[in-house]
Amino acid sequence: MTPPQKLNAAPPAAPASSVKRGAAVARPQTAEERRRAQRVLLKMPVLVHVSGKANPLHGFTHTVSASGAMIVLPEGIPLGTKLSIENPKTQKKVEAHVVRPPQLNADGSLVPVEFTTPSPQFWNIFFPPNASN
Repeated sequence: MTPPQKLNAAPPAAPASSVKRGAAVARPQTAEERRRAQRVLLKMPVLVHVSGKANPLHGFTHTVSASGAMIVLPEGIPLGTKLSIENPKTQKKVEAHVVRPPQLNADGSLVPVEFTTPSPQFWNIFFPPNASN
């Protein structure tokens, strides 16, 4: 005799890296869904202080988040470089580091930076909640 089976057993949970849509279709998460923090398009001036350089680099933000930014600078900064970013409007500074090699675009070098600790108030804007929350 076979043991009784549960008829209303829940299907196995989808892995955390997939999204369930409809009946039973799962797909991988998009980059936007995997992000830790919401990105916001914001062009504002910044000063980037790099140790060993006498003067700060003048640049501007491309996108910002509570945990970092994509900054456009006149020159690239190597991956792993520790720096501080200054908001000249508020004169606040935050410690950060370069998380990927810079990429060139028409405006200069796109330098992706991450704050040492999340600092959502640094940009002086309100970040919308993540869609997953």
